[in-house]
Amino acid sequence: MYYSVRGEVIHLGTGFAVVECGGVGYKCLTTINTQKNLAVGSQAKLYTYLSVREDAMELFGFYSEEELNAYKTLIGVSGVGPKVGLAILSAMSPQQLSLAIASGDVKTITLAQGVGKKLAQRLILELKDKFNFGSSEDFSASGPGQVVTVSAGNVPKAIEALSVLGYSSADVSPFISTLDPTLPVEQLIGETLKMMGRK
Repeated sequence: MYYSVRGEVIHLGTGFAVVECGGVGYKCLTTINTQKNLAVGSQAKLYTYLSVREDAMELFGFYSEEELNAYKTLIGVSGVGPKVGLAILSAMSPQQLSLAIASGDVKTITLAQGVGKKLAQRLILELKDKFNFGSSEDFSASGPGQVVTVSAGNVPKAIEALSVLGYSSADVSPFISTLDPTLPVEQLIGETLKMMGRK
């Protein structure tokens, strides 16, 4: 029903933002990552999802289409309700989530509030084959001039190897997503560790 709202951010609260459009303030439940991109008094566009239940209608707002698409995919999994979906995307970006799922990183996914080991395992099982990023309906993890498909090439193997060294997918995703996934596993690991060492 609502694709997006654009207007002035007139209020930020815990877990929500109010965007005024044409004199009407729309309360949008949001993730922490979305709220980091908003400021009271600034103009903003949020991509929205309307949840309709017998006892409530709630509007969810996201700063990017990638986050919205990630959210809609998450709540399609049994056991992931609207609030749990927000909690997951508050704990990690769509790119970090995609890498966690591709590498089977249960530990990183359980960092989200309300997500236990069993639910994290279900997310990995049900979504592993759905996370082929690159189309407008998927989440993209892009580096300079390229789009990385986390389920292709040697990226999942490199992430798995790095997890043995104690790095979670959330730790390595901002770096490994900028590399060519066709590189050898050893080179992906080496380049990722180099970039992390510079930070």
